[in-house]
Amino acid sequence: MKYSFMSFSCPELSLDDMLSVAKRFGYDGIEPRLDAGHKHGVEVGLAESVSDRFRAKSESVGIPIWCLATSCRFADPGDSEKQVEEALERIELAGELGAHRIRVFGGRFPDDVSREDAIQQVSESLGKLADRARERDVVVCMETHDAWCNPVHVAEVMERVDHPNIGVNWDIMHPVRNGFATIEESFETLSGWVKHVHFHDGVVTDGKLQLVPIGEGTIDHRAAVGLLKGANYDGYLSGEWIGWEPWSAHLPRELATMKGYEP
Repeated sequence: MKYSFMSFSCPELSLDDMLSVAKRFGYDGIEPRLDAGHKHGVEVGLAESVSDRFRAKSESVGIPIWCLATSCRFADPGDSEKQVEEALERIELAGELGAHRIRVFGGRFPDDVSREDAIQQVSESLGKLADRARERDVVVCMETHDAWCNPVHVAEVMERVDHPNIGVNWDIMHPVRNGFATIEESFETLSGWVKHVHFHDGVVTDGKLQLVPIGEGTIDHRAAVGLLKGANYDGYLSGEWIGWEPWSAHLPRELATMKGYEP
């Protein structure tokens, strides 16, 4: 299995430092979060000389910039056209950096928009990205998140788009903690489209999610790793830890736990 982590663990680190930390702890790649003020500097509008340097550094260290985590979301028809334009810009950036994935959201939608219409809206928006993503060797991955934690809804979108460069970012926590599906049910529903994975563990206390070390929360990571391994999943599992403990504490520990779950 291959592992990466998102820059929310270390928003204060430069890209060079992030790559060095990944190398030191044994990660296989990194996932910069865009548009969040993180110090890695990977953002739309980079000068060509800078993107070339970033790519060269990544290649020299042997740690791919595998995925760009974006905020793009498509379910609100009043904003979808702008979001498609922004997603296309981020596909271009991914191509320049040699990143093979971008993460996007379905996004919340207005109360007067039905679920059926939202599924169609997201499907059409992702369809507008598909050909350019193929040209840039990028897969656009819709996360099981926000109004799209039910894997059945995400599968309906995938079925309608039906394009190899549109896939799923399976956040293994959200379907479970929102009561839509178990790990096994989620994977059975989405397995044909899973192209990127987010992992983290947590417990809900007083109605709020609190991150905890893997194995101390409610998410069965061992089952997820086993299912992915059994399906010969060849993408990355990426740790997403937002506003938690220092990166020096959780990055090595969580990776060791995940590797310990491999069959």
